[in-house]
Amino acid sequence: MTMNVFKGSAVTSAHSPLRLVIDTDCANEIDDQFALAWALLAPDKLQVEATIAAPFSFRHHLPPLRAATDPAYQIWAARLADEGRSIDDLDRDLVDPAAGMALSLQEIRHIHHLCRADPPAYAGATRYMTAADDVVWSAGAEALVDLAKSGTEPLYVAAMGCVTNIAAALIRAPEIAHRITVLWTAGFPTLQPHPQHSALNLVQDPHATRILFDCGVPLIYLPGYHIGAQLRISKPEMRSYVKGKGPLGDYLWSLYDNNPIQHMRAVSDTDRRSWVIWDMIDIAWLLNPDWVPTFETPSPVLTDDLCWQAAPGRHLIREAYDINRDDIFRDFYDRLAAFAAVTD
Repeated sequence: MTMNVFKGSAVTSAHSPLRLVIDTDCANEIDDQFALAWALLAPDKLQVEATIAAPFSFRHHLPPLRAATDPAYQIWAARLADEGRSIDDLDRDLVDPAAGMALSLQEIRHIHHLCRADPPAYAGATRYMTAADDVVWSAGAEALVDLAKSGTEPLYVAAMGCVTNIAAALIRAPEIAHRITVLWTAGFPTLQPHPQHSALNLVQDPHATRILFDCGVPLIYLPGYHIGAQLRISKPEMRSYVKGKGPLGDYLWSLYDNNPIQHMRAVSDTDRRSWVIWDMIDIAWLLNPDWVPTFETPSPVLTDDLCWQAAPGRHLIREAYDINRDDIFRDFYDRLAAFAAVTD
């Protein structure tokens, strides 16, 4: 039994693992590590053929944080002041995209080791695109092209960061658009008018985002806001189902318990807060599309002010409109526990 994702493009098979490349800014937060581990713990469903490090940087927050005209940045600056920290402290700590990519590659390899998996890990772009035709080439982009051209089964690409690497591959080798299906999580649903300034995966490289939505590659768009944002997990849940589940579980617990984003944003009272494990939505759709139901819609245009603009008549993409949070986490917890039981 098969399910057509797009007519004439990729097909999900019920009988063999899906070929998968994961493109991830694995060190920017804590959700990428959960998603990457979950994929590697599901060899019955997913064949991870490569992992590519994406660049990331939070330095774009510094100008609006210093200006403090936006209420959200005013609150952030006030929290830093309450802790006796200054914006200059962040300036010293926030890495540039090249360093972010290098940290992500290191973190990818660490998760591979904890999962006892050995897919190739490739360095990706060291900067973002500066124009629509600016190809930021890398070993990771080259590997993606090579894998897309190989094999007889479709290749899925789970994008968990800015899509600079994927855009480079699609520009340099446009023929692979007919051989891959891309999943990407970021931003708001395309029918909503909100500017995307809070969507890290989008705002870092809008040029790459436009390539993804304009080129016609089969695309599963998984909005972070309202859809992926439901993938919240609490500390009591982490303590019950992740902590103590082998070295991998303990490492994921340590990431949650010492969340670098909470430190960066001076977030307090963390025991009573939850955290969104955004990037698990990519793997959830691959493992079971019913967990992340989608609909077909014309690919939108990303405007200069980073809003979605409806474009009737454009090629179709698929977009998520709901998510089964509980079944997703149950599967993750079950696979983590099973892995811990056989590796202890």
